[in-house]
Amino acid sequence: MAKVLEPKTRREEIRLTGDRLVVKVPEDGERRTRGGLLIPATAAQAPKRLVWAEVVLVGPDVRNVKVGDRILFLPQAGLEAEIDGEDYLVLRERDVQAVATTLDGQERAPGQYL
Repeated sequence: MAKVLEPKTRREEIRLTGDRLVVKVPEDGERRTRGGLLIPATAAQAPKRLVWAEVVLVGPDVRNVKVGDRILFLPQAGLEAEIDGEDYLVLRERDVQAVATTLDGQERAPGQYL
């Protein structure tokens, strides 16, 4: 029986060069403070605010980040790109400020202060 292969998406066919990363930024624009207050997307953000995003593609020279990691970066450091009708940011690895990897693939709930 012949194996039927599903067509690849464009994202699976893309090969990045150098130390480039492609990240998916949350689109809703709303965020919550640690205290649970909702800050709407219409509120003006500070121009130097770092954001978290999920890595969807990595280049061959990337050393500290892998697909599925969440990274902290300055959005103004990236270039916008559209892939399969979705918006992404292309960054260099040196623009990454922090990397968060969970062992089980699940996001951790905030800790409790004692």
